[in-house]
Amino acid sequence: MSYKIQVFKGDGIGPEVIGEALQVLKLAARRSGVVMEFREAPLGGHSIDLHGTPLTDEALKQAQESEAILLGAVGGPKWDNPKSEQRPEQALLRLRKELGLFANVRPVRVIKELVAASPLKAEVVTGVDLMVIRELTGGLYYGKPSERRQVNGQREAVDTCLYSEEEIRRVLRFAFELARERRRRLVSVDKANVLSCSRLWREIALEVSAEFKDVSFESQLVDSMAMHLLRRPRDFDVIVTENMFGDILTDEAALLAGSLGLLPSASIGTEFNNAGFRMGLFEPIHGTAPDIAGRDEANPLGAIMSVALLLEYSLGMHAEAELVRNAVELVLRDGYRTRDINVGPATTLVSCSAMGRLVRERIELLGAE
Repeated sequence: MSYKIQVFKGDGIGPEVIGEALQVLKLAARRSGVVMEFREAPLGGHSIDLHGTPLTDEALKQAQESEAILLGAVGGPKWDNPKSEQRPEQALLRLRKELGLFANVRPVRVIKELVAASPLKAEVVTGVDLMVIRELTGGLYYGKPSERRQVNGQREAVDTCLYSEEEIRRVLRFAFELARERRRRLVSVDKANVLSCSRLWREIALEVSAEFKDVSFESQLVDSMAMHLLRRPRDFDVIVTENMFGDILTDEAALLAGSLGLLPSASIGTEFNNAGFRMGLFEPIHGTAPDIAGRDEANPLGAIMSVALLLEYSLGMHAEAELVRNAVELVLRDGYRTRDINVGPATTLVSCSAMGRLVRERIELLGAE
């Protein structure tokens, strides 16, 4: 059987880091004997320039027919006009909605060799290993009305936070099931002291927790969670929250690991693919970094670790996923660093393409053992 992998390289440093990740994925396919068909299409700003839209219907159709999607960041100053009707980020929102990608999984694991890269104290971040599950298809990013308008000669704007019971229950069950496979601890994050949506979220979280008696459960307000995440991050295993809160907390959590360039993510869908696993979209959590685009300075490890998630979640290739993760850790242990994590003694600064090559070489060596 041949698996279709849709590739959107995106904007800015996207083509550079996804290019390295794609080579790792092709290597994993070749080593395992799995046939993968790779299809590429523009997305975001690049697609606006070529087609006048951030995501064409044809590209969406290709994505819908795929077992998994590998995606680079979109956007940049060129398209950063708040009055524009076509914005790069609209491509992501449409993909998530059309493909039913309801749960964003963001692992945050602090690698021992990179403890010094974090701005937090070593005793705070050493040993951190947590997952943030962010609901992706509801909340402020999709609620209607969402508009600017004139009222009594004054500009005003409105966004609507809307959640259904099923949307909340679905992502909470996903998070509880993931916690059950890990250390059996889950924290649900909301703003139930102020927001109606959050009060519904907390109510349903308590109901779902009754189905998972073997998982330790608590609710936290988002403002206190933002503090605890930096004060005592080792206390957390799985954190689940709504769309906007998850967007903010996961970027904050990147401080623990030392750089946005290190962290991968998986957006998991409701549908099952031809491999018998959930269809998903996989991307590093960082942005397009237009200031270094085209300079071969970006960190490809977040994109490469996203490949490990793709292999695991959407293709069930667990051994290959672990091989990729081990290769990344060994390269870092050997002291190789891109500029965003170039801290500490006895390190060697390398380019984006060199880091990708080093990971592939280590995969080959590990696979031969």
